[in-house]
Amino acid sequence: MDRPPLPPFDVDTAAQKARMAEDAWNTRDPARVALAYTADSRWRNRAEFLQGRDAIHAFLTRKWSRELDYRLIKELWAFRENRIAVRFAYEWHDDGGHWFRSYGNENWEFDEHGLMQLRIASINDLPIAESERQYHWPLGRRPDDHPTLSQLGL
Repeated sequence: MDRPPLPPFDVDTAAQKARMAEDAWNTRDPARVALAYTADSRWRNRAEFLQGRDAIHAFLTRKWSRELDYRLIKELWAFRENRIAVRFAYEWHDDGGHWFRSYGNENWEFDEHGLMQLRIASINDLPIAESERQYHWPLGRRPDDHPTLSQLGL
């Protein structure tokens, strides 16, 4: 099954792939998000190493049970052939009401069908006051007119 756009990427298709990933992650639906990865996809997320869709699904289920009111923005950083690098920031709060902005970079590698076969993510969490939040759209897809990371100065 193909998941366009397919590699090799150009600037438009790489940006499209990044926005599609952002949109999927903003659903906070582990089953939907996991379908973007190969059955044997390998991940490094912070210091956690995962392999396969089942492990990805379980990871995302845990993640979104902890990271409440999660809202994410991804921005294309670089691309080449079947690889894309993005930077991102997301805002969330824990069950105690403490807010965070998590910043990071991801390196992605895709197979010929447009499925991600490798994801390497480096992420840092910054505690923020609720008044410092910059992501106020309703849960779900970021509106097209919402500022990007660069426009927000992040």
